[in-house]
Amino acid sequence: MKFPEYKCISTFVFSISGICPYLRLLHNPMNKTILIVEDNYVEASNLQRILLKAGYAVLEIAMSVKEAITTVEQTRPDLVLIDIFLKGSRTGIELAYWLGEQNIAFVYLSANSNQEILSQAKKTEPYGFLVKPFREKDVLVTLDIAAYLHEQKQKLAVRKEILSRELFSQSEVLPGIIGKSVKLQHTLDMIRVVAPTDTSVLILGESGTGKERVVDCIHSMSSRKSKPLIKINCAALPASLIDSELFGHEKGAFTGAYEKRIGKFEQASGGTIFLDEIGEMTSDLQIKLLRVLQEKEIDRVGGKASIKVNVRVVAATNKNLEAEVERGHFRMDLFYRLNVFPITVPPLRERKDDIPLLAEFFIAHFNKKLDRNIKGLTGKAMAELLQYNWPGNVRELEHLLERSVLLAGDETIKSFELPYHQSATIHQDQLAGKVKTMEQNDIDHITKVLKLAKGKISGPGGAAELLNLPYSTLVSKIRKLGIKNVD
Repeated sequence: MKFPEYKCISTFVFSISGICPYLRLLHNPMNKTILIVEDNYVEASNLQRILLKAGYAVLEIAMSVKEAITTVEQTRPDLVLIDIFLKGSRTGIELAYWLGEQNIAFVYLSANSNQEILSQAKKTEPYGFLVKPFREKDVLVTLDIAAYLHEQKQKLAVRKEILSRELFSQSEVLPGIIGKSVKLQHTLDMIRVVAPTDTSVLILGESGTGKERVVDCIHSMSSRKSKPLIKINCAALPASLIDSELFGHEKGAFTGAYEKRIGKFEQASGGTIFLDEIGEMTSDLQIKLLRVLQEKEIDRVGGKASIKVNVRVVAATNKNLEAEVERGHFRMDLFYRLNVFPITVPPLRERKDDIPLLAEFFIAHFNKKLDRNIKGLTGKAMAELLQYNWPGNVRELEHLLERSVLLAGDETIKSFELPYHQSATIHQDQLAGKVKTMEQNDIDHITKVLKLAKGKISGPGGAAELLNLPYSTLVSKIRKLGIKNVD
């Protein structure tokens, strides 16, 4: 399991300090045992006081790695809090590696934000960091998150162990997903592990990689497959109707509410709800989603009582949510709730071995849909597909083949009119260190597509159709990136 990276330890705590009022300790601290490994007695005593007040059982305060190992072997605590720098020849980082082998959760304690030390600490995959001097709220929230992550990790480890005993052929694919490449097979393995559980899933990947197909697969392989799968594009939700759309409203709750409305979460009860483009959620909506994940209940607009819902949440984004957390644009507590089991869908340029299979599938599909009889591609046409870098990923390939099947003059597709040539090789200016930022790449790509569409955004032949993006999403991106429309 991968954990977020922070430029400095304090980033983690500053993110925690904005914790929402709905958060409460989901893991009862009573009977949970904690070992403090800290050689500064004053700081250790302060931390012990906070823990005892909250109801945790503090085993003892160990001053060195040797003392800590002895205590762990005798008592096996639920969680260990480790100072990175300890007296003696062995550091807290060495202890952390040992605790990982013992399958015991641990959180680092440190006042040092040295980047080199922090990088070494992160390699041990800790469950969190606490910065000295300790703040009670930060301590309790960090312990809650650590306990939650450790519990989920254990459940998924058991599931993975069971699956490891079953044989899957490398050629086996899951419904709706085409390809045999190594990177795609890794994604399929992750789906097999998590699908039968109720764990929240965060699907990561560029636009057009097939994140929605992964959602369909997860739902169809789960125990909820006979129940609804409700899909929502968070970027397309109008701000004035978000609450009503997701959570419903009572009759007369606001002007125009002439009858009761059942929201998407209630509609998905017993099944799965897919929140696409979750990185576009407003902060207010993030708070409400966090409450659903924690409390398993919603409030209709104008309602007087909370309503329990049994929904599995699968979210997707093409954003770097860890970076969004650091910038303060996405809630750290919600990120941890969603990031229990991340699945990354590789871009098409990293799985080009799958292009022949995808092309064959799409040609057969569009032959049937468009009543055509295209036999396949010439060698030249296939070479063009393999050389292109696919900024729009599988979605772009699908649209290209649909147009090509429709316009082909005979039984084979001889060549393609690609939107613009983008070599897969690294250019000399990139080797010189002039690599474009992701934002600049987005600006360049959208601008070129706008020029191709002659400034048209919506409708047939418009930029939204060429990019296979919802109109509202593309308009939002254009505004955010400051792109001037072009003719």
